[in-house]
Amino acid sequence: MKKNRHFDRDKLDFGNGSIPKLFKALFFPTLVGMVFNAVLTVIDGIFVGQGVGANGIAAVNIVAPLFMVVTGIGLMFGIGSSVVASIRLANKEFKVANIITTQAFLISTILTLLISIPCLIFPTATVRMLGCSDILLPLAIDYLVWLVPGLVFLLIQCVGMMLIRLDGSPKYAMWCNVIAATFNIGLDYLLVFPMGMGVMGAALATSVSCTLGGIMVLYYFLRKSETLKFYRLEASLASLSLTLRNTLYMAKIGFAACLTELAMSVMMLTGNYVFITNLGENGVAAFSIACYLFPVIFSMSNAVAQSAQPIISFNYGSGNWQRVSRSLKTALVAALVCGVLVSLLVAGGTKWIVAMFLTSSSEAYALACHGLPEFALCGIFFALNIAFIGYYQSLEKAYRAIIFTLLRGVIFIVPMFVFLPRLIGGTGMWLAIPVSELLTLIIIAIDFGCNHSKIKAE
Repeated sequence: MKKNRHFDRDKLDFGNGSIPKLFKALFFPTLVGMVFNAVLTVIDGIFVGQGVGANGIAAVNIVAPLFMVVTGIGLMFGIGSSVVASIRLANKEFKVANIITTQAFLISTILTLLISIPCLIFPTATVRMLGCSDILLPLAIDYLVWLVPGLVFLLIQCVGMMLIRLDGSPKYAMWCNVIAATFNIGLDYLLVFPMGMGVMGAALATSVSCTLGGIMVLYYFLRKSETLKFYRLEASLASLSLTLRNTLYMAKIGFAACLTELAMSVMMLTGNYVFITNLGENGVAAFSIACYLFPVIFSMSNAVAQSAQPIISFNYGSGNWQRVSRSLKTALVAALVCGVLVSLLVAGGTKWIVAMFLTSSSEAYALACHGLPEFALCGIFFALNIAFIGYYQSLEKAYRAIIFTLLRGVIFIVPMFVFLPRLIGGTGMWLAIPVSELLTLIIIAIDFGCNHSKIKAE
């Protein structure tokens, strides 16, 4: 090992260091980086809303689930590989940790290409499948075609973030997101306003910024990493069998994170359908603002889970349950604070937030101002749910994490969108997400109270 660590590398002793200090060292760079990453989506919405109008926002929202699917794949392999590699590092199995790292990047990239190529070949069929109307079709196709080329680099960035933090460089991971997001802001403005490229320009700006972030991740593992490095995989049958086995296990561990992104896609698809059916294109535009905010809410919550993950996984691998429990308590307190803060900010700043996207004269503006304070209630419950789900992922309890994610993202959300509007009118469309998160949190709390001691004994 090198005597002098690089200046941007933190000394993180997951097995013996103070848990609050470890969490703080990971959390703040992770939070800043993830919030800046979420800004990629929000900036698109602001510039498209001001430069193109409500239909532009609605068109971007139609395509957004595809962005979330790729992010979900990245989080699945990023978290899955980070958990497995953490445990291997705790047991001094450095070569195995490097193999896991390489396999995570390779397989997730192949999967993203398998999604991206058909979207470029059949753009019209793709946006139709995503629920696009005739009015929004040209705008949605423009956004899709220019967004897709950057998805592979978005995937590389998502996978790399967790592994770079595990390697002891949370600040570098932060800068990968911050630099990409800052570049996106400038390019977004240039392409949408002075150059008048509309949604096409917004998509191109996102693709270029994702590419920049992905290149920074690749540079880290090729030139700067200390412990986790790319490992040359053999082309033998035994190596392919090992890759398949490790891939399935990583996917199993991280699948709840993928489901979280897919669940957001389900939320958007279901919400788009309910809002367009009841309120038309203006309803979708209003709901789109909530969808733009959701990645920010998710980023704050996920920063808590991802910061606790390497600490929990490392100590779980070492068999130190006392430190595991203390890490969970730290994560839950941080999640509660973040959840309350984001709910208050969204509810209290509704008019200012909506004005960033839409002009006050539009019908969608009034609809969004009415609904966002009700939607904001989801922040508290969502943050706690993500912290618990991340905890179970860190312990390799994949099935619990998957079940809880399905509850909040599919099993509860779809019926809530369908039945709440019928029971309490338009307010029910905005409360569908908060009610789904609350019901999930109640079930998680009951399960944790009844089964936590059993899990420790397994």
